[in-house]
Amino acid sequence: MKLSVLGCAGSFPGPDSPCSAYLLEAEGFRLLMDFGNGAMGALQRHPAGLQGIDAIVLSHLHCDHVVDACVYMVVRRYDPAGKHPPMPLYGPVGAGERLAQIYGPEEGVRGVDDVYDVKTLQSGRFAIGPFTVEAARVNHPVETYGLRVEHGDSAIAYSADTGRSEALVDLARDVDLFLCEASYLEDKPHPPDLHLTGREAGEYATRAGARSLVLTHLVQAWGDPRKTLAEAVGAFKGPVELAYAGAEYVI
Repeated sequence: MKLSVLGCAGSFPGPDSPCSAYLLEAEGFRLLMDFGNGAMGALQRHPAGLQGIDAIVLSHLHCDHVVDACVYMVVRRYDPAGKHPPMPLYGPVGAGERLAQIYGPEEGVRGVDDVYDVKTLQSGRFAIGPFTVEAARVNHPVETYGLRVEHGDSAIAYSADTGRSEALVDLARDVDLFLCEASYLEDKPHPPDLHLTGREAGEYATRAGARSLVLTHLVQAWGDPRKTLAEAVGAFKGPVELAYAGAEYVI
């Protein structure tokens, strides 16, 4: 399976990256995890192109993870080549209504059902194309799900947005790659139960026995990502790196 980082900036687009969007590929199937601000531009630079996605999972409904799923409706609804069949889209309760609300009212169009086949995301294991996906609630102010995605003998985990959460240990158990958010620095005050630091991400990776750690949801405006990396290296002895827009991992 292949993971491509379309965007990895946290909370709002950074100077060098769109917000969260991660494309997984296996057996010709492409699954997009989150679709944050600016990711459509990166998608058009990726070989998949605008029409290359087969399904979308939205970990939660904060704008920096869903806004381009609204913009993407234009692509599916008004393609000069013709309309496309509804695409499977998994999200927390109310995902379809939230996307329709952000998109705004349009004469003759109601909701998103012509574009997305909306399915409620909830804790448990299920199949999306060739992938086995496990979702679990994590610790964030809105309903949010961390994800584990398996294909054959390979597995990755994605923390989504979360404060300290025991669910991460099980989601990332023995994975080949743990894509974990690290928005804050230890030496700066920050709200509890919202996001992790690099040290906390490293600690969860260690407890889970993850083989590698990629730090994401980085907010340059709130601290130097190199410090975030140093914090994680001090807590996790395996390979650690910072996510960046355009990064690719073959797992």
